[in-house]
Amino acid sequence: MTVVGWAQRVVADRRFNALIVGAILVNAVLVGLETSEALVAPFGDLFFVLYLVISVIFVIEITLRLITYWPHPWAFFRDPWNVFDFVVIGLSILPVGGRFATVARLARLLRVLRVVSIMPELRLIVGTMLRSIGSMVGVIVLLALVVYTYAVIGVYLFGAYDPQNWGSLGAAVWTLFEALTLEGWLDLQAAVANDVPLSWIYFGSYILIAVFVVVNLFIAVILNNLERVKVEQAAEDMAAQTTPDVESDLLRRVDTIRNELAELELRLKAQAEAG
Repeated sequence: MTVVGWAQRVVADRRFNALIVGAILVNAVLVGLETSEALVAPFGDLFFVLYLVISVIFVIEITLRLITYWPHPWAFFRDPWNVFDFVVIGLSILPVGGRFATVARLARLLRVLRVVSIMPELRLIVGTMLRSIGSMVGVIVLLALVVYTYAVIGVYLFGAYDPQNWGSLGAAVWTLFEALTLEGWLDLQAAVANDVPLSWIYFGSYILIAVFVVVNLFIAVILNNLERVKVEQAAEDMAAQTTPDVESDLLRRVDTIRNELAELELRLKAQAEAG
């Protein structure tokens, strides 16, 4: 078995992936424990040793993953997640002291996020979120228009009766923004209900439009992009599975043609010598 084949088997092994996930989780716990000076004082050396062991594990992992792409190791960097892992691991092995101390500590924290690149389910969720950012611009603009319109109306209707929440445009926008969480909007209505009897129309329409319609558009956009990302990921997985088979088939055909040409050359030489 070649080194590349051995590296591919190791990287694809579930036990190896479980080891990497375990190292990431231990690193996450250490990052949290290191924030306590009471724990750093007696266990600082232990933390350093554990960080060193985790760093060695990560360096071995990234090296094996690079080997699996041989003889085209630069193809490793075509995947943004691979670039993220490489940069985080590279930064995390910088010297802890000196001017690199802050960068090294930040890289240790970023190593916690590597669990996203390891687990396909989390990669799917993050990919969906990133894919949905562009689609959400229109929904955000629509929500901003709704909030702005209702804020202006709220200032004119309730500003004189509840100046703390409706006394200015900024206060009204903040009040409506809080109402998007469906927390306290009944109290807001009750505060002005006696002075503005038809205030229920204002609050009811805002909750219906801003919360139940606009906010649910966010969910619709995310679900739509989730399906797209699933289809794209399935296509990429299929391509990754079929490409090696195609390459192997082509190599077998080339070897067959090469052998046939060699046999033909021997026959021609034999005929020439016989003639």
